[in-house]
Amino acid sequence: MEIVAENRKARFDYFVLQEYDAGMVLVGSEVKSLRQRKVNMGDAYVLEKDMELWIHNLHISEYNRSDRKNHKPLRVRKLLLRKREIHKIAGNIKVSGLAVVPLMIFFNNKGIAKIKIAIVKGKKLYDKREAIKTRDWQREKSRISRREV
Repeated sequence: MEIVAENRKARFDYFVLQEYDAGMVLVGSEVKSLRQRKVNMGDAYVLEKDMELWIHNLHISEYNRSDRKNHKPLRVRKLLLRKREIHKIAGNIKVSGLAVVPLMIFFNNKGIAKIKIAIVKGKKLYDKREAIKTRDWQREKSRISRREV
């Protein structure tokens, strides 16, 4: 598995409730840009329309060697999941306080581009502060243990 991009801010801003691996409908120049890691998913989110899932604000830069058949960087892309999973995610989107965001884009062992999406719930400010304290304490603990060795 080759990780192309990771949305680390999503794990900081949200509690991850459930994760899914989904395929994406892409054109050739988008796949080539993904291989060059020219993607930004900071503001990306998933919406449901007509029992299909669509990802919005996923910026895949234009492939520089492509000609006039290049793609639009911010176009809406369809996600490919099983019907049972789509129903489950669509039901969770309608619940107040829950959202679906991408966590990472990767190429699987067969070389197919996949996206890991998650059903998330927003963190409060005090939860974020707690995460920062925990992270700082872990960092300090590792520094102390390195000095002792």
